[in-house]
Amino acid sequence: GSSMAATLGGLGLLQGRVRLAAATAATSSLGRTGRRAPLQGGAAAAAAVPSAGRSYGSEAKEEEELRVRYLDDEHKGIVVLGLNRSHAKNALNKNVIKMMSKAVDALKSDKKVRTVIFRSEVPGIFCAGADLKERAKMHSSEVSSFVSKARATINEMANLPVPTIAAIDGTALGGGLELALACDIRVAASSAKMGLVETKLAIIPGAG
Repeated sequence: GSSMAATLGGLGLLQGRVRLAAATAATSSLGRTGRRAPLQGGAAAAAAVPSAGRSYGSEAKEEEELRVRYLDDEHKGIVVLGLNRSHAKNALNKNVIKMMSKAVDALKSDKKVRTVIFRSEVPGIFCAGADLKERAKMHSSEVSSFVSKARATINEMANLPVPTIAAIDGTALGGGLELALACDIRVAASSAKMGLVETKLAIIPGAG
């Protein structure tokens, strides 16, 4: 009896995973076709600016994992921060957090900046949350300092003196959703999927 129940339970779990995989595949195939809710004026144009030479290569160079673009002409004063780790679904690793922290530091004292747009350079994914592959290799003391640094950086972003906009296209999970929640405005494509999935494992979202 109990082994039969366990087997059925296992099957249910497997089916759930298959459905989840199918849903994820459907989301990623929608890619950038999802309609984006309208934004006002310059911000809409900036969010829609195609990213120059998107790299679909397996590993983006470390310095390219967060792209910082200062727009000009009629979009002068708009800064676009683009997550660019296609091989890792834009997961937040030490390098990205370090670069975000540096970028936010530069932005908060820059009087020429009018607004900041946070987006993904990778189709179908905004940010999958913390990089768990990197975390698996960390010592427990490193984990707590990484989480503290991530939280501090996301709080700094929330405290920027200019309006911040998260342009969500695709999936925003865990720390990736917390990142979007730290922005003043969220604009999502109709294909966007959001969730604090770690709560299913009784883990409290820790970055925001």
